[in-house]
Amino acid sequence: MVEQEFEYTTRMVEVDLGNFSAWHHRSKLIPRLLDERTADSAQRRKFLDDEFALVLDAMVDPNNQSVWFYHQYLMSTLAPSLSREAAVVLDLNNWDRVRIYEREMENIREMLEDFEDCKWIYQSLLQYAKEYLDVEAGNKAFTTMEMRGWLAKLKELDPLRMERWDDLENNLNL
Repeated sequence: MVEQEFEYTTRMVEVDLGNFSAWHHRSKLIPRLLDERTADSAQRRKFLDDEFALVLDAMVDPNNQSVWFYHQYLMSTLAPSLSREAAVVLDLNNWDRVRIYEREMENIREMLEDFEDCKWIYQSLLQYAKEYLDVEAGNKAFTTMEMRGWLAKLKELDPLRMERWDDLENNLNL
C-alpha cells in the first residue's frame, strides 16, 4: 500500500507542484517506504539525493511555499538527534551532513541570480546557515556579511514579520 500511495503522491506533484497535501503525505510515507523496501544505506542515500533533485526541479516557481516546506522536511532529516523512525538515511555522519548543507545552500544561492525578490530563498539560506553551524561545519560555505545581507533582504521583502526577523537576528548574533 505504501508503495502505491507514494507513487500517487509523485503523480499528484507532477500535475501540480503546489499540491501541499501531496508533498506532505509524501514526507510521511518516506520512512515507511524505505523500511518496507528494506533499503540499505546506499539505497537510502540515493533516495534522499533523488528527493533533493526532485524538489530542486520543482522550484521553477520559487514562490511556491509547498516546495520550500518539503525541502525543509528533507533538510530536517539531517538532524543528528532525529529518531530512527523519521530518518531517511540511518547512518549519516557529520561529513555527510556538511556535504548536503553545502550542496543545497549552493543550489539555493544560484536561484538568487533569477529570483532576488523571493523571501523563501533568504529564509532558507538563513535557516540552513544556522543548522550548518550547529553541525560544527565552521563557516566556509558563507560569511557573516552574507548572512547579514540575507537578513536585511528578508526584512525588506517581508516587513510584516519584522519581530520574527529581529529575533532571528539576535539568535544568530548578527
